[in-house]
Amino acid sequence: MIVHFILSGETLESISEEINLENPIYLKEFHNTHCAREDFIYDQLIPRKKLLIPDLNKIREYNSRNDAPFKHPKLNPEILFNPENFSKIYSVSNKEVEENQLEKTSNTLSYTVSVKWVRREGIFHIFHIYKNNFSDEIGSMMADLASQSIRSLNPIEVKTNHKGEIINVGLKEETINNFAKIKEKLSDLFSDNYAEIYLNEFEFAVSNKDLFDRRMKEDVFIKTYFSSLRNSFVNGKSYLEFSIGEENIHINLQQKIEGPEYDDEITLLQSINSSEADKNFNGKYILFTKTGMVKEVEIEYFISQSGVKNSNLFTIKELS
Repeated sequence: MIVHFILSGETLESISEEINLENPIYLKEFHNTHCAREDFIYDQLIPRKKLLIPDLNKIREYNSRNDAPFKHPKLNPEILFNPENFSKIYSVSNKEVEENQLEKTSNTLSYTVSVKWVRREGIFHIFHIYKNNFSDEIGSMMADLASQSIRSLNPIEVKTNHKGEIINVGLKEETINNFAKIKEKLSDLFSDNYAEIYLNEFEFAVSNKDLFDRRMKEDVFIKTYFSSLRNSFVNGKSYLEFSIGEENIHINLQQKIEGPEYDDEITLLQSINSSEADKNFNGKYILFTKTGMVKEVEIEYFISQSGVKNSNLFTIKELS
């Protein structure tokens, strides 16, 4: 056996994971069997006290019992993706906070999104996305222009694979063909020089299918809603990649089921798969069990760079 002195913040679960012991209950059992009575573990671990750790052979014996909580079948589900005839409207809120030593600023953008399954193409699914009812705390002319521009493209067409992951984002041909009229109408509504620059860049993105695809895959709603949620679970965990912040910094996430006591809805909990002082991420998805479609999302994260901390709270809630 090994004698370990408990560090602040350590738990039976965290230590068991480090030594590859699947069920933490056996770490407590082993320690209490071999330690002096005054060193018994009753509930929480106490920093600086001794913990007796089993050797490799004993760990193998414990693991052979195959009774770890994360082995529960409902904690290792195959999450379905059956979107046929799906149609829902969601309220969306995106609160951004930027703070440094001198000041703290924030802004919240809210809008509604309609997600409608349109058709199937082999193993792929086609969705139409409609964004409407934009509300911005700042209420600037450029924010209004951006909102009007997005609305003018409705619907945006999203193509996914059989697991609901984005393959391509584009526009209907009629929208592209009529864009000259769309731009003209927007120019009439917003006629200053900054608006003209914005609309010229907007036109360039719309007319370039590859560029439009790349930019829309970075759209916070699209990349969140069509995230890689349905990757396979092993030992109570699945893994996926995500991107955060204006610079779309890629992070690796691990995903767990909140608990096995679910029926019609399943809750997924996400966290960053590494310990990094300059960033953190916590996500919560609620899916319909039978279809695997999203009901609610709440994502909260922060990034610290060059003395500036950017925080974000993003939510999606079903309306109908």
